[in-house]
Amino acid sequence: MTDESSQIQDLILKARAGDEAAREQLFNCCRNYVNVVARTQVESWMRRKVDASDLVQQTMLEAYQAFDQFEGDQEAEWLGWLRKILSHNTQDFIRRYRTAKRAANREVHLESTRDDNNKPVDLQGDVGTPSQFLMKHEAQIRVADAIAQLSPDHQEVIHLRNLQRLPFEEVAERMGRTRPAVQMLWFRALKKLQEILGTDEDLSEP
Repeated sequence: MTDESSQIQDLILKARAGDEAAREQLFNCCRNYVNVVARTQVESWMRRKVDASDLVQQTMLEAYQAFDQFEGDQEAEWLGWLRKILSHNTQDFIRRYRTAKRAANREVHLESTRDDNNKPVDLQGDVGTPSQFLMKHEAQIRVADAIAQLSPDHQEVIHLRNLQRLPFEEVAERMGRTRPAVQMLWFRALKKLQEILGTDEDLSEP
């Protein structure tokens, strides 16, 4: 068990025993993680329709209010529970969006809905699954915290390339830059992320 996992487990047990300070710390240390997962979801077709911060705030509030319903005590269980609530909120937004479109007498076929680049997206997929980039790292919270310390441009290129797994051509289009410029920006972002994490691990695989 890593130090991070041990800390999360300790906070969970203390919070369950009624320690309000531990409960606050437990939620605060996971906020960046939830933000990364939420942003990864809404940065595709929903990015002009909903702010990721709204989903994060709603998810954290609901999790806080329903904490007594959480039955696990491990970090993986805790993060999975938060992702489940986030997924529910995202799906709820999708349903409301579909209902609003129908109310406007514009029939919406989920399978043919398109993103901001007019590319078809599947809204019935598993929106609650975090990026493999996070899942392959045992210290997921620490990686999310490190991403939050990057500059906005570095965060953006990491989100698009590593978290959304977009090809460089599309990343360049999204960021309004040339492909070579985006590749250089991505390389520098990865180097900075390595520095923050204090690792020589190859982070280039999206």
